[in-house]
Amino acid sequence: MAYRVVGNQKGEAWLMLHGGPGASCQPGMLQPLDLAKQWAVAPDQRGCGASRPRGEIARNTLQALVCDLEALRQKLGVERWNVLAGSWGTVVALAYVQRHPQRVDRLVLRGAFATSRRELAGLLQPGGKVVGRVGFEPRWPRAPGYGVPSVLVALRKVIQSGTGGVTVLRVVRRWNTLEMACAAVGMRRSLRHAVSSGDQVLATRIRRDVAGLGRGLRRALANKDLLRSRPVDRRLRDKYRVQAHYLLQRGFVRPGELDRAVHTASGAGVAIDWVHGQFDAVCPSRNSQAWAALETGGAERMRLTLTRSGHLGHEADTLQALRLAVRRNLGSLG
Repeated sequence: MAYRVVGNQKGEAWLMLHGGPGASCQPGMLQPLDLAKQWAVAPDQRGCGASRPRGEIARNTLQALVCDLEALRQKLGVERWNVLAGSWGTVVALAYVQRHPQRVDRLVLRGAFATSRRELAGLLQPGGKVVGRVGFEPRWPRAPGYGVPSVLVALRKVIQSGTGGVTVLRVVRRWNTLEMACAAVGMRRSLRHAVSSGDQVLATRIRRDVAGLGRGLRRALANKDLLRSRPVDRRLRDKYRVQAHYLLQRGFVRPGELDRAVHTASGAGVAIDWVHGQFDAVCPSRNSQAWAALETGGAERMRLTLTRSGHLGHEADTLQALRLAVRRNLGSLG
């Protein structure tokens, strides 16, 4: 398992858990931290990013990820750490705290993912606005005749085939553009809200985010018909190989297990900050709202912040909320 250690190793320890499944830790994940006073441990989950072998799905389960994290904690000699996680990473964080609550001081969970069929359908079978933006792809399994499980079975069969042919390229590129287009929906919703409410400062920041994501989406669409495989295509294939594996298994999460993890954290006195964009078009904000309502320890151990953002952690209002949550205890630490 590849991991990076950044910041002040004498400071407050933070475990960073990336989204996906299948993605990897990125430098932007460090933005909420004050690295002069805090220490970040950023692993790439099994089969992801720089971890080897890339795209590996054998023995790759949620419980295996939890074991990997605990082995990393022991290797680094960390007694207790805090956890900052986003999207799929919130599932990993809750699974970890359920197994090792005595090793966690605080959780900061952004854009919590419930592994629900509705969330998967919103990404894999999006509405007309998203499809209109990314165009039609004949190789992508779609309705009628394809429910979410059937879509995932078909995608897994294509991506996990032994060939790197045109169909694989078109499918992984399509998945990538769908992810970006769905994230853009949330950004545009937040922009409309900022404009209508008269918050020009926030609107300006959101426009920058929208423009950046739009440039990335246009580049991806411009290259979707290339016949040659590029390094980025190989990375996408590895990513979505892992993602298809996990999503087909609903993240290896049993019914009610995430609820039980929240109760475990509450009973162990682990503070939880739920930060969620109210315009999130990938993971609905009701996920965080429902789990925050399960917290029984009181306001001092549970905080819910609904931001004027979409799904991504670098969006202006969400990033500000994450900074406040992650740095809340620095004053008391001196």
